[in-house]
Amino acid sequence: MENVFICGPCVIESMELLDTVAKELVRLNQKYGINIIFKASFDKANRTSIHSFRGPGMEKGLQMLNEIKTKYGLRLLTDIHESYQAEPVGKVVDVIQIPAFLCRQTDLLVAAAKTGKIVNIKKAQFLSGQDMKYPVEKAKESGAQEVWLTERGNTFGYNNLVVDFRNIPDMLEIVPTVIMDCTHSVQRPGAGNGKTSGDRRFVPSMALAAKAFGATGYFFEVHPNPDLGLSDGPNMLPLDQLDSLINKILKK
Repeated sequence: MENVFICGPCVIESMELLDTVAKELVRLNQKYGINIIFKASFDKANRTSIHSFRGPGMEKGLQMLNEIKTKYGLRLLTDIHESYQAEPVGKVVDVIQIPAFLCRQTDLLVAAAKTGKIVNIKKAQFLSGQDMKYPVEKAKESGAQEVWLTERGNTFGYNNLVVDFRNIPDMLEIVPTVIMDCTHSVQRPGAGNGKTSGDRRFVPSMALAAKAFGATGYFFEVHPNPDLGLSDGPNMLPLDQLDSLINKILKK
């Protein structure tokens, strides 16, 4: 199966940022003969603090994402947090993502499934890979033709995550496409004085370990200058490092 790559900034900060990232993804698609899916969130509804930047909102955010699709021909992925968002989002994007914290929310899964789009369900930080058969069942029985699962680590005490890579083969028994979220897996949730902290230096290792366990896709949040990113900066991969990492994944 062809590797799935999902890349983009955590949140829509500006059209300039989206253009910068999109141009690089187009270049990498041409260089490696792949088809990277462009990811960005129009609203980060689960930020640590009420004062954190959330994004431009659904209406403006979808307009910006649609502009990226039109200009660059990239497939799109974004996440939804409420069931009413599924229908308008499904008119713009190719893949609707269900956030890890919300992967058991039946109405959200049903609404995403009814759009006819691919549904990517992120595994909750409190569930095992085997537990994900139930969210998949909800989506498929509601009409989803294709469902993906994404590993992103499990809660390990306070302010920390650990990845049990056995979850990948476990989830491959449920669906054929299992993606490793290499950037959210290095988070330290809520450990940054009102923000989520993390350690991006482990991102490449997460990707290569996931490949060894049979992952069929890789999720990287990227930014030209992650330290200035308005969401998940400590975990995002610098955009100029994405090329070499994709090269390593495809070579090994």
